[in-house]
Amino acid sequence: MAQSQTQWGAAAPWKQLLLKAIESNANLKHSFPQLATVRSNGRPANRTVVFRGFLEGTDKIQINTDGRSRKIDDLKHCPFAEICWYFTDSWEQFRINGAIDVIDGSNTDPVKLQQREKAWFASSLKSRQQYLGPSPGLPCLSEESPKVSPLDPSAGPLGAYCLLVLDPEEVDYVNLKSNDRLLFKSEQRDERKSWISEKINP
Repeated sequence: MAQSQTQWGAAAPWKQLLLKAIESNANLKHSFPQLATVRSNGRPANRTVVFRGFLEGTDKIQINTDGRSRKIDDLKHCPFAEICWYFTDSWEQFRINGAIDVIDGSNTDPVKLQQREKAWFASSLKSRQQYLGPSPGLPCLSEESPKVSPLDPSAGPLGAYCLLVLDPEEVDYVNLKSNDRLLFKSEQRDERKSWISEKINP
């Protein structure tokens, strides 16, 4: 019989595995997760995103995005998504799924707006500059690259900027070097989150 372990109120056990994998693969120039969503027509959509760390004091994953991108429409239709992240040096894969909270400038929660602002200023100026460009995914109206106005480094989040916060509900972890696979599932009780871990076949 497979053994499972429950940890109430403790830090997510998979989080340390992920942080260790990021550290072990720090020498890689490119190691980006893929984010899959569901389109309004029921078909999948997938794209590469940048991991922006965990929301402070939580196991929630932060991703910056343009509010005019198609993934926002996907998430409005279906808030559930999955990250797949493979680390080539350590041969580890993480599949992290859960619901995504889209935090844009119209959000009425002051705490979430503060989180959005903090994530904005944590990004590089070059990264922030991209939100001044034309709407992503639309046809180019000119052969020339669009001219983008300089951005005031002290200016708050632009209207196009969105913070995505993924709240993990299940994490499927595989280590191909050790041939180990662990499945982590979350449970909620009295506003406390717990994680059940179980070793499963690779």
